[in-house]
Amino acid sequence: MTASQPPTTAEELRGVGLRVTAARVALLETVRHGDHLDVEGVASGVRDRVGHISLQAVYDALHALTSAGLIRRIEPAGSPARFEGRVGDNHHHLMCRSCGVVADVDCAVGEAPCLTAADDQGFSIDEAEVIYWGLCPACTDAPRT
Repeated sequence: MTASQPPTTAEELRGVGLRVTAARVALLETVRHGDHLDVEGVASGVRDRVGHISLQAVYDALHALTSAGLIRRIEPAGSPARFEGRVGDNHHHLMCRSCGVVADVDCAVGEAPCLTAADDQGFSIDEAEVIYWGLCPACTDAPRT
């Protein structure tokens, strides 16, 4: 890796102390190129890249990569957990009540009021998880039956 090149996926895994395996590389790349995938979507993407992998191995790798800060897990109420590669910033999500599509939405530019709790009870807040619920444009425009 040079100063002008971003680290490879393998280098990122090594950088956080994780062993580099074909499955972990495939999983990290699948999540980063996916769109808020659930576990089944991640497993399907990994299988497309490396062949067979057990669902338990996918869960284990998702846990390891989430714990290492390489991916982010979001848990919308009433929906399966989703995974994304956008980490290290304080962004939020829009979720469609009808079709379940998830989209990123940036936090307020400049000051991040969502990180200022009315009473932080002594916590040092570094992240807020906000999910805005509504209907996506496709569901809003869909004819009602």
